Amino acid sequence: MEVEINNKKYDVIENYKDALNVADLDGKITEYYDSFDYILGDYAYGKVRLKGFNEKTNKNYKPINDYAKLKEYLKKCCAYDCKYFIIKAKTKVEKE
Repeated sequence: MEVEINNKKYDVIENYKDALNVADLDGKITEYYDSFDYILGDYAYGKVRLKGFNEKTNKNYKPINDYAKLKEYLKKCCAYDCKYFIIKAKTKVEKE
């Protein structure tokens, strides 16, 4: 499935508990997230929290944002069994 947020296209990788609500993301996915391969959104207390992740091939890769550790992040940093989604940018902008 594909969604458009702020005039950018994303593939939906996972949508656990039907968490993805595009209206919640309007204005929240800023250019800060342009350099990330993936964006994780999780819901805590009715609000969406966002975190960017990269694959090791991305020149902006840092171990703290390693996509391979996304499931570990969900277990350690998110509410137990929370609603979440993972989207992947169809075209990414690399920051210098």
